[in-house]
Amino acid sequence: MPLDLLPVSAPATCCTPAASPAISEQDAVQLARTLKALADPARLRLLSLIAAQDGAEACVCDLIEPVGLSQPTVSHHLKVLTDAGLVTREKRGVWAWFALVPGALEQVTSHLGAHLTGRPA
Repeated sequence: MPLDLLPVSAPATCCTPAASPAISEQDAVQLARTLKALADPARLRLLSLIAAQDGAEACVCDLIEPVGLSQPTVSHHLKVLTDAGLVTREKRGVWAWFALVPGALEQVTSHLGAHLTGRPA
């Protein structure tokens, strides 16, 4: 019998069911947006500088010199962090003040632990 006419047995199941639910598409989009916001050295410095202030809040005027960037560039980075839900912005007079969102970074690490390591956070 030619080899191409040999009967083929049914393949064994190659996929095992997931042990826990995978991250939803919506959660993946949000987590990726947050991680993109964190994946910049200037933004990490800004978060650190804000966290180091009393009350974990800082005026934009106090963040420009330490990161060594222009005011428009610092404002752009702060907008990205705000849009990602990591900081809040409050206008006080002519200046904008930024504060860490309580629990925001913990939520990121929780999502990573729950959905990417296979272990609950």
